[in-house]
Amino acid sequence: MKAINSTTTNRKPLPITILQFGEGNFLRGFADWMIDKINSDGLTAHGVAVVQPIEQGISDLLNQQDGLYHVTLQGIKNGQPVKENRLISCIQTALNPYKEYNAYENLILSPDLKLILSNTTEAGIRYDDQDDLSACPPKTFPAKVTALLYKRFKKFGGNANSGLSIICCELIEDNGSTLRSYVLAHAKRENLGASFIQWVTNCCYFYDTLVDRIVPGFPSDSIHEIKEELGYDDNLVVKGEYFHLWAIAGDPQIEELLPFHRAGLNVVFTDNIHPIRTRKVRILNGSHTAMASLALQLNCLSVREAISHPLIRSYIRKLVFGEIIPIIPENQEQLCDYASQILERFYNPYINHYLKDIALNSLSKWETRNYPTVKDYYDKYKKIAPLSAFSLASLLVLYSGKSRISFQPNDAADAVHFIRSTFNPDTPGLWIKNILENRSVWSNDFTAIPGFIEQVGTAAANILTHGPEQELYRIIE
Repeated sequence: MKAINSTTTNRKPLPITILQFGEGNFLRGFADWMIDKINSDGLTAHGVAVVQPIEQGISDLLNQQDGLYHVTLQGIKNGQPVKENRLISCIQTALNPYKEYNAYENLILSPDLKLILSNTTEAGIRYDDQDDLSACPPKTFPAKVTALLYKRFKKFGGNANSGLSIICCELIEDNGSTLRSYVLAHAKRENLGASFIQWVTNCCYFYDTLVDRIVPGFPSDSIHEIKEELGYDDNLVVKGEYFHLWAIAGDPQIEELLPFHRAGLNVVFTDNIHPIRTRKVRILNGSHTAMASLALQLNCLSVREAISHPLIRSYIRKLVFGEIIPIIPENQEQLCDYASQILERFYNPYINHYLKDIALNSLSKWETRNYPTVKDYYDKYKKIAPLSAFSLASLLVLYSGKSRISFQPNDAADAVHFIRSTFNPDTPGLWIKNILENRSVWSNDFTAIPGFIEQVGTAAANILTHGPEQELYRIIE
């Protein structure tokens, strides 16, 4: 079996025009897959430099393969099974800026650079007024972007043509606009000057986006067969579903920089992303997050296994059609059709989407994906959405360390420590109250919804007393 590198694949070098923050499975199986397609169609010649947004990452492994890897897609299209294996060759190099800062800075200052692409998770786009812009690099992603833009501004003397387009794939509302506001806040706090602020405002384009593709990642359960099929010893294979959607809102010049639509890709350039985002984040991502913590406690491993469980299937259907859809102000019939398509995707026989992967950073995910349903449901009906409250109770029980399975959360360490250290089986309601009123864990004030904290506390107490399966059976009957 051949090694995978530039020599064995005859990969030709490309100029680095895109700086990508994030080397995870999703960006490599979604955005880089699309960039590779428009490159191969002769529409662009974008080379990508991948940057680890945190100190731990896989830049070394990417460089061992010269940035090369395969994306394997399987799913159903027009009622027929489809499969695609594609060698992705757009990534030219990968960097750890904490160890290779000079190389990172050289990329920032390159005249070839046109675009920043990011997926630093929901927790990545946050404002820290204590972050040091002079650090090599700063800690948070918005501070990193501010610092690199300022270096670029100084290097090119504020030339309008040196501005960059910034496309965020993080699943937060108004992701690009939020990043822009944080960059400007850092610039004002650090007194970087009115001319720099004007350059960022007028010459840099921040795009709000919505991404949709289920990308479980590395197919460890079938990697030997996949390697044999590919003919390469590829240790960075990304597996995903065939379906894809990318909605991008902002200045129309992006359509020339990234002409995805001309390659037949399902990319929507729009001036209003909110309706698309709301339905996708609440229905698909919201049901994923609600499902994961519960299904793990019922010993399910994957989304397909969970949705095949009669109780979980009934719970998710009631959650989606009874709580999520009724409070989205769109055509209800179209929303129901969309939700039915989403649930069908959960049954994809070719994809093992593991619940433990979905459970990564579940606290911020629940607040982003599920809390808006709780709030809007209360605003409309003046009562608590019971199944949504149950999903948060299930999550906190899972994180407590006292659930019926062994589970180590992969989440904000301080928040997990608080949840576990304050657990008291004799007073679960008080335990939940202390967690939900802790504003260092949450960005929203849950006390603003009367009765919500109490309902989550009652649900958590019932899960701890009767077990998740019995309590689930009770609430869906």
